[in-house]
Amino acid sequence: MMAEYWSNLAMVTSVVVYLLALGAFAAEWAAARKLEPEVVPAGVLVASGGEEVIGDAPAPEVAAPTSKAPDDTATRIRVDMFGRMGLALTLIGWASHLAGVVMRGVAGNRFPWGNMYEFVTAAMLFIVTIFLVLAFRGVRWLGLPVTLLAVIGQGLAVTVFYVAVAPLVPALHSVWFVIHIVAAAVAGAAFNVGGLLSILYLLKSRAVRREKVRGYLAKLPSPTRIDELAYRFHAFAFPLWTFAIAAGSVWAEYAWGRFWGWDPKETWSLVTWVVYAGYLHARATAGWRGRRAAVVAIVGLACFWFNFVGINLLVSGLHSYAGI
Repeated sequence: MMAEYWSNLAMVTSVVVYLLALGAFAAEWAAARKLEPEVVPAGVLVASGGEEVIGDAPAPEVAAPTSKAPDDTATRIRVDMFGRMGLALTLIGWASHLAGVVMRGVAGNRFPWGNMYEFVTAAMLFIVTIFLVLAFRGVRWLGLPVTLLAVIGQGLAVTVFYVAVAPLVPALHSVWFVIHIVAAAVAGAAFNVGGLLSILYLLKSRAVRREKVRGYLAKLPSPTRIDELAYRFHAFAFPLWTFAIAAGSVWAEYAWGRFWGWDPKETWSLVTWVVYAGYLHARATAGWRGRRAAVVAIVGLACFWFNFVGINLLVSGLHSYAGI
């Protein structure tokens, strides 16, 4: 069908454009290595364990030395140019990606979430969408990790996970399937952005601890701010993930006659839920911040991806309709 052809073409195009965007963001980071930081982080003390100790009031920022290399201004212009180029390419890739997902639905005359290829492409679309919203609000510095994730995810989708358009299996003919998948995909996108922020937190806090905040790391917010953003995304995603599991249970009752059966996908959804519940609980009750919270968040992200992809590839179960 023509719709399927155009969907495939748009998906492959999105991978190529995301790869170009990744190159532009990588060039931005590389060019920024030649810059001296504009300010030296202050008001943040880092203990030997890597945790931040924040005073009641932040100390004022300390200006960097006024002497600059003759080509410093030109370098900053180059850094900004690469960043804008990366953002523009990401927007083009997102538009192609969106067209591919929509055309896939048109080709199948259904919601395009019937197998792992469609799940992955939809999830990547939500992740890039979140990044673009953040980028136009001043959070362009997430461009490199997000486009790297998009290239890997979309690349695997169009090369390894791809299956031709086919009708849904009977178990998926339910409105609860749509509700479950949308909630899980949005929650997963927020978990991924929160996980990427946690990784950037570890990089920035390590640089602060070693007093080597140079290059692009100097353009990132303080470790405290990155940690706070990561927490907000996880706090947003967790209720959605809880709802996705509940909606999935209702769908399971409709499709298989039971709410819960310890299917591998159900079990790992619960494991992922427990890890993120532990993350939020530790922050709220034990006061975990910084490195310990970031490590738990990254463990949760690994559990999410194992549940999202690994279970389909390695384990057989009632969710093995994924088409790979």
